Amino acid sequence: MARLPIVAIVGRPNVGKSTLFNRLVGKKLALVDDRPGVTRDRREGDATLIGMDFRVIDTAGFEEDDPETLPGRMRAQTQAAVEIADVALFMVDARAGVVPLDEEIARWLRGSTTPVVLVANKAEGKAGEQGILESYALGFGEPVQLSAEHGEGVVELFEALRPLIEKDEPEAEEEEDPDRPDAPLKLAIVGRPNAGKSTLVNRLLGEDRMITGPEAGITRDSIAIEWQWQGRPVRLIDTAGMRKRAKVQDKLEKLSVADALHAVDFAEVVILLLDATLGLEAQDLRIADKVLQEGRALMIALNKWDVAENASSLFNGVKAALEDGLSQVKGLPLLAVSAMTGKGLDQMMAAAFETRDAWSKRVTTGQLNRWFEDAIEKNPPPAPGGKRIKARYVTQVNVRPPTFALFGTRVDLLPDSYVRYLVNGMRRELGFGSVPVRLMLRPSKNPFDKKD
Repeated sequence: MARLPIVAIVGRPNVGKSTLFNRLVGKKLALVDDRPGVTRDRREGDATLIGMDFRVIDTAGFEEDDPETLPGRMRAQTQAAVEIADVALFMVDARAGVVPLDEEIARWLRGSTTPVVLVANKAEGKAGEQGILESYALGFGEPVQLSAEHGEGVVELFEALRPLIEKDEPEAEEEEDPDRPDAPLKLAIVGRPNAGKSTLVNRLLGEDRMITGPEAGITRDSIAIEWQWQGRPVRLIDTAGMRKRAKVQDKLEKLSVADALHAVDFAEVVILLLDATLGLEAQDLRIADKVLQEGRALMIALNKWDVAENASSLFNGVKAALEDGLSQVKGLPLLAVSAMTGKGLDQMMAAAFETRDAWSKRVTTGQLNRWFEDAIEKNPPPAPGGKRIKARYVTQVNVRPPTFALFGTRVDLLPDSYVRYLVNGMRRELGFGSVPVRLMLRPSKNPFDKKD
């Protein structure tokens, strides 16, 4: 299957790159705000423009700073995106006109082998006329006049891109079937700021794909990356750090946390990354509980294991705290890893695939009800108020997460403790391990009861 052509959007901060990215992919995937420098890592998505399909990359605003600074590391990611792209869309702000940084970016792009299409954004109305004229001096010919916010100029953009990316028509991609054995594992990495999520992703990929550094909260967008582990496809999702809600005041941080929670919704397995030098905190338990409420399969990874003190007691302490703090799920996978050295990462990935298999498991009706009859015989349902509860049979109604329905007389009166007994038995006896298992209670209707 031929790969889609790649188009990278580049330019200085706040010229509208993320707005155009969202318009091309048809979703608000990239965070957008009036202040400059919102985008930091490069973000990718499948785009369609008047029937033409391609892969588009949103990049950080290009800034002149020392390579060791955060803006300098952001610039390196932009340069890497242009190197792999078939076309670079060089965006300028028509209303602001050409500024020295635009000229610096133009000099860099002229030294690249990637074809460049100049885009003058915010070109609607008379306010952009002067800037459009100035952009000719950048040396890329006539600019495509565009309004990314209002969708004007998309036909002209299509005409400029078409001869550059339709040289070889790519084969249509097959629709992804999550039940196929070769379907990508959708794996999200979550945790508090500075736990090492982006460093972990870079170590797995074997390249500096994500911006990292000592500053907390570098990652803002949830970045999905297609990857393979030992020949098996993975969609790896790095997310913004999640602080305690009361501490999140900045608008951008609120958007970043919301984006991270949204990424959890689309994951199959979620790895909660802990900082081994800090141990387990209440915020980690809140994040874990949110993941489990969404029905995602959860794993816990203790990062920075190479510098952890009293490692054995730390591991046992975190394990005990998880058992107490997440009583609804026992035996969550807990692994010790080091994003810096790579220790434990292969074991982590193997466990992630095994967890996905359990999360997707379907049990035959015969096997399920043999277990059910045995569970009822060992521990019959209680009789609240002297009224007998008769549980008749159970059936699996869904997977991902495994979901079951229990049918019988007055089963809606079963106490929570008995429901937990059944759910824990399913996990233990039917091979679901620590993945979330949902049990719905379906009482039969009494034809003589007018209320029913």
